[in-house]
Amino acid sequence: MSSPPIHWYPGHIAKAERQLKEQLRKVDVVLEVRDARVPIASNHPQLAQWIGEKPKLVILNRMDMITEDLQKQWRAWFKEQGQPIYFTNAKQGTGIKVVKGESKKFGVAMNKRRRDRGMRPRPVRAVVIGFPNVGKSALINRLVGKKIVVSERRAGVTRQLRWVRISPEIELLDAPGVIPWRLENQQDAIKLAICEDIGEAAYDNQRIAAIMIDLFSELGFSDRLKTRYKLDPQGITGEAYIHDLAATAYKGDKERVARQLLRDFRTSAIGKIPLELPELTK
Repeated sequence: MSSPPIHWYPGHIAKAERQLKEQLRKVDVVLEVRDARVPIASNHPQLAQWIGEKPKLVILNRMDMITEDLQKQWRAWFKEQGQPIYFTNAKQGTGIKVVKGESKKFGVAMNKRRRDRGMRPRPVRAVVIGFPNVGKSALINRLVGKKIVVSERRAGVTRQLRWVRISPEIELLDAPGVIPWRLENQQDAIKLAICEDIGEAAYDNQRIAAIMIDLFSELGFSDRLKTRYKLDPQGITGEAYIHDLAATAYKGDKERVARQLLRDFRTSAIGKIPLELPELTK
């Protein structure tokens, strides 16, 4: 199913991007937070250009929303790319200790170089970067050990940059979710919209929900829809599925069906369903 290009770029995001680029000069290590359901699509396309040779930790948050077997597959896939990854569930605090420990290691190496040059040691400066709703604020609160950053399940809550002291060894820059002005890969943009990792106003719920259903069929998860909604999507388009489900259970209200489908996916009510699989990744 085709869909018009997804556009966004709120003013506060543009301002945040400018501020972030200025602050990146002071940063020693980058913590890139991605969505475990879409670890490729949630990689910011400009990040590599912005950070250059700075070390980076790739954190796949929402590990609770994919299976343990798929986590193993992604670890192996990223290892082949030469990029270790760290799974977290920021809401529950799972995986946070490992991320904090890895961040400290960069500080140890950095301060050794500083001492060798006759300079005094200082805390390692880290930055948390990612799309607006991948769980950065929840991750920061877990790293600090208390709620210092507003964390909500919607995009665009963090609006300005601020430095936060995690421990005597680590200082953390909390940055608003940064979205590229346009994603050239519209398939990635659609996956981000399905996962609610971008602003809600940027897309049409019915079109995005229909594409999600088509994607479930491609990835082999259509049985989850049949189990939950008592309607088999096999052999029909996502658009037809929404129409039929609305007719049978929602008094013909297709918008309500679309919102329900998206909500059920985003809360894992349908089950642990990823939108990307390693074997299908180029």
